[in-house]
Amino acid sequence: MKVIVDQDLCIGCGRCEEICPAVFHVDEVIGKSEVIDAEACEFVGCCEAAEENCPVDAITLEEE
Repeated sequence: MKVIVDQDLCIGCGRCEEICPAVFHVDEVIGKSEVIDAEACEFVGCCEAAEENCPVDAITLEEE
């Protein structure tokens, strides 16, 4: 699965990191979320919840 964070939409709220810290991390310098390990999502399975709970719809999941 491909996990994408749209940097233009991301507001850096950290909700995705709270839900799925194995995959997402909010970079303190840029103030935006970034994917640190997309492959961890396949094992944890919480990226769907992060996508659904993103208040600005900045997270997209795509099948590879």
